[in-house]
Amino acid sequence: MAGMVELAIDKSIEALKDRNSTLAQEVIRADQQVNAIEIEIENACFTILARQQPFAADLRFLMSCIKINNDLERMADHAVNIAETAEELATTQPIKPLIDIPYMAKIVQGMLRDSLDSFIRLDAEKARQVCENDDVVDGLDRQVQRELITYMMEDHRKITQALGLTLVSKNLERIADLSTNVCEEVIFIVEARTIKHHHEDVHLGGQTGKPSP
Repeated sequence: MAGMVELAIDKSIEALKDRNSTLAQEVIRADQQVNAIEIEIENACFTILARQQPFAADLRFLMSCIKINNDLERMADHAVNIAETAEELATTQPIKPLIDIPYMAKIVQGMLRDSLDSFIRLDAEKARQVCENDDVVDGLDRQVQRELITYMMEDHRKITQALGLTLVSKNLERIADLSTNVCEEVIFIVEARTIKHHHEDVHLGGQTGKPSP
């Protein structure tokens, strides 16, 4: 399933760069298969929970698999969103050479690849490194948004295409977020520690609930 998601993201970006509607359609059609596998994996996990009643490390692993399964399916949905935008823009004249978005996509794809590797190897340290890259992607997303807003303000004829590219950037940012979700689950499996929403920092500071005002 992870391999299919990686391929979908790669194809969606290629479709955008090459203005290839045929490739975009391949991504859209393949999403049904990803959805089917998600249900299959989820059912398998629930069956194990019911029949074997795992506990401790085994229970953490199984619960994390259910969450990662859902995260992967959502990544595939974001790839479909990018592909649909690529299809819409395939016949339009580019407002600018695509440089920032492919660069951003390369970082996001690397984050996804490393997050999956950290899961396969149960490597918590590598998972933490992936989480640190999320700030880089957030910064690139803001940069792309600012530039595209400038294009829209200068020429209303560029609004449709600029909005489409804005959505692509935002979908890439969400894939990066979901990759960090995978890494957070890896850390939970290995260390029985929750780092979501900076919970780890709060806990170490002596708080178990909401941070101090």
